[in-house]
Amino acid sequence: MLEKDDWRLLNQKEYLMKAKLIKSIYKPQNEKSDHEHCCFCWDKFGDIPENLNVGFHTIDRRHWICEECFNDFKEMFGFEVISN
Repeated sequence: MLEKDDWRLLNQKEYLMKAKLIKSIYKPQNEKSDHEHCCFCWDKFGDIPENLNVGFHTIDRRHWICEECFNDFKEMFGFEVISN
């Protein structure tokens, strides 16, 4: 059971509450951004083997969530997974 003082919880409720998410393989969106970070634990998404390469993102691909944090927070945040 998660606690309200979990170190990963900051202000994500402002932009992730009831978010519609898509599960997909991470691909850089442009030359200036070769990686993203999980909005909760800050694990790195990238296209090299050392990085996470599959996760959940918002429709605009602005916010990424690793599978572990998704599972930990899906009920608290009311995430909805949709198809792309």
